[in-house]
Amino acid sequence: MNKTVYIIGHRNPDTDAVVSAVGYATLKNLLGHEEYKAARAGHLNPQTAYIFEKFGIPRPEYLPDLVPKVKYYMQNTVETVTADVSVWEAIGKMEKTEIRVLPVVDSEGKYQSLLHYSGFARGVLTILNPEKKHRFSTSISLIQKTLNAQPIYIAGNAEKNFNASIHVGSSSIESFEKRLESHASEDIVVIASDREDIQKICIEHKVKLLITTSNCVIDKNLRALAEENGVSVIVSPYSTSPTSMLIAYSMPVSAMGDKEICTVHQNDTISKIKDLLKNAHCKYLPVVDDENKVIGIISEHDLMKEPNVEVILVDHNEITQAVEGIEHYKIQEVIDHHRIGSIPTKNPITFINRPVGSTATQIAGLYKEYKVPIPKDVASLLLCGILSDTLILQSATVTDVDRDMAEYLSSITDLDIKELGNEILMAGSKVGGRPAGELIHQDMKEYTEGKVTYTASQIEVGNPQEILDRKAEFMEELAVERRAHKTLFSCLLVTDITKLSSLLLIDCDSKFTQFITFPKMEDGVYYLQDVVSRKKQLIPLVTEQVLNYSA
Repeated sequence: MNKTVYIIGHRNPDTDAVVSAVGYATLKNLLGHEEYKAARAGHLNPQTAYIFEKFGIPRPEYLPDLVPKVKYYMQNTVETVTADVSVWEAIGKMEKTEIRVLPVVDSEGKYQSLLHYSGFARGVLTILNPEKKHRFSTSISLIQKTLNAQPIYIAGNAEKNFNASIHVGSSSIESFEKRLESHASEDIVVIASDREDIQKICIEHKVKLLITTSNCVIDKNLRALAEENGVSVIVSPYSTSPTSMLIAYSMPVSAMGDKEICTVHQNDTISKIKDLLKNAHCKYLPVVDDENKVIGIISEHDLMKEPNVEVILVDHNEITQAVEGIEHYKIQEVIDHHRIGSIPTKNPITFINRPVGSTATQIAGLYKEYKVPIPKDVASLLLCGILSDTLILQSATVTDVDRDMAEYLSSITDLDIKELGNEILMAGSKVGGRPAGELIHQDMKEYTEGKVTYTASQIEVGNPQEILDRKAEFMEELAVERRAHKTLFSCLLVTDITKLSSLLLIDCDSKFTQFITFPKMEDGVYYLQDVVSRKKQLIPLVTEQVLNYSA
């Protein structure tokens, strides 16, 4: 299984989270690690979308969740056989692989059935049952290939399938001749030894195929008679007994494949397919795409292995903010600049968390650390990440490290810091006509303090009055959010990018209201002067209030 390591930011990602994922994945790729891939755990907000469009950079893959799916466990290298291949050839193919099943496909690679040992064992035993007269589909070509037989004369189309009635020429002339006459209407295949009398009767009765055994070649006169009567003749290198056994395996796999095995798709969840795997005789299921073409195989054993996905988290380190399903995968690294939350790991990991204004600052620093030149387009993204997360280097979170890195990236890209910063902040501050629910979820994070959880969203605007004019709409959406997540409160920090202050809209349990110490403007609205950072300013203040409430 080819492993993929997703580098991904938090849910409802902001610009810093997305550009950091792209920047770090690019660094890993430049260092020769092709398995690393940037991803995002939500849709791009208007500011981030503007940045990617401005610089013509493809958006990272959207991963709405990491709930265990077939594609994270399946074996994506799988042998297949076309429907016209013999069972014997298929068995040989299976013996060379670790997978003891073979999907049967048509000429276009579309799935038809699954060949597995228990299935064709039942089929072969039915054919070899001496108490039952059984005919099976095959062709002269398949018989010849299965036996490694030497063709002497082939009449007609050797590839054409027919229902073969198999007989062994070992009895007396009289009884054998009667047997041929009783099956005259069938396509008869006779396995004969070196008895010329039996060979002659077969040719005279115009059987479909005469097989001589132990490398016994028929007399030239009989060969001429076979051509005259349209009887195909081949010579098996084996004696009569193994020839009789092997011929049963000459049927095409299309006749032996198990058509009752269900197919699954790569995006099916593991919980959905578990019962299908349990009920499958062979404990394997073929994985197909939307065109029903085989792209892999999955077994019960695969589900016991580690998935072929691992993750690196950027711009967050709390489980409540991570993409859904993250607990099922190995976390390789965390690169962040927020408070340290709770995200357990099974193994020791690289954890980089510095009190800087942006994760993008740290990603750019890693290029320097590894002595890898930053591609110009990536440098442009990282500069946008720094300017966005620090409000053009004016936020309370900004450090000299951020300022120095912004100047460094500005030199690489020839982009003016103030001009670019104003451009991207304005791109993200347009809220007119956008639903309140969309704006609240655009950059929303969930936090946990002891037994209390709450959500805090943030938007940046040029004029907070736009939000106050729609206060009822926003308060209603915050109430919906609080009920849905069963939190103590849900709040929205509305940051004025022109005055570098904020308003806080909050819907909370009535018992919590008395613990809110911010200056109150009106019901549910508070004024936070000089507060622009959720991470460094709002959350520490709110944490203190939550602890007082919990006490």
